[in-house]
Amino acid sequence: MPSLLDATPVPTPTRPQHSPAQRLRTVMAAMRLSFTWFGVRKTLSPEQKARAADAFGAEGEFLSAGKKLIDTRDADFRAVTSVRSHAISYFKGVSLPYPEPGIRLVPQGELDEINSRMARFKQELDEAVATLDDHFDDLKDAAEARLGRLFNPSDYPQTLTGLFDLTWDWPSVEPPEYLRQLSPDLYREECARVQARFDEAVQLAEQAFLDELSKLITHLTERLSGTEDGKPKVFRDSAIENLTEFFDRFRKLNIRSNGQLDDLVGQAQTIVRGVQPQQLRDNTALRQQVVTQLAGTQSVLDGILVDRPRRAILRRPK
Repeated sequence: MPSLLDATPVPTPTRPQHSPAQRLRTVMAAMRLSFTWFGVRKTLSPEQKARAADAFGAEGEFLSAGKKLIDTRDADFRAVTSVRSHAISYFKGVSLPYPEPGIRLVPQGELDEINSRMARFKQELDEAVATLDDHFDDLKDAAEARLGRLFNPSDYPQTLTGLFDLTWDWPSVEPPEYLRQLSPDLYREECARVQARFDEAVQLAEQAFLDELSKLITHLTERLSGTEDGKPKVFRDSAIENLTEFFDRFRKLNIRSNGQLDDLVGQAQTIVRGVQPQQLRDNTALRQQVVTQLAGTQSVLDGILVDRPRRAILRRPK
């Protein structure tokens, strides 16, 4: 009886080598960022809800209520959550969306740098949690004073060590190779599913770039053309800096899947190239020129964004 190893190899269904989806599969890697996080809110017990309901003449089963275990405005607690925010922001800034929860696509050429940055975020988180843990007893004492009879010592761990964590991994999004021999038909189905996923990832990347560019241009033109109490609105350097950062990120992550998107980004970059924030504050004519030019780009963007839900129907491979 022939073994599975003697079976005729099953060809891998492929797309044209230069299609955007295939380029995405070739140059990107899947990454997942996860967090373990101590919950600072807790639902009231049935007895506590019943007492709360009595105060309003309500029935406890129709009342939803909770309590905050610690003061989240505490500076050390904010330092902990800040690390998470920065890690998420960095992760999104170096990656493209992928149509599976928690997974994004990062450039293969930057894996070492991304891994190092995540390791630093993890170290920062550990240090911030250690600092918070040093005065966790003080936070519990303060909570007892604020919560009164709602305070329950059993809601609180002895230490926060191990209750906050940041982890990342590199899940495979390609068809498992063992299916090729075990079930050729299932392998072909899985190949088609993965191809469809990457087709959708291309659409998601385009949509994300379009949305972000539109928001940045809208914000900049609104600050440059709007007035408050008859005076020009406050214009911060970040309105230009955020656009510049977007151009850099687009250059690194763009998969050249949409020529119209490439042209619009190029137009916006040309309009603000070399323009300094202070020039826009001091030069009314320059400010008006930038607003007028960006308005033309925004008009095209608006047309694409209105059209896109009808154009972005995913065609599944047959």
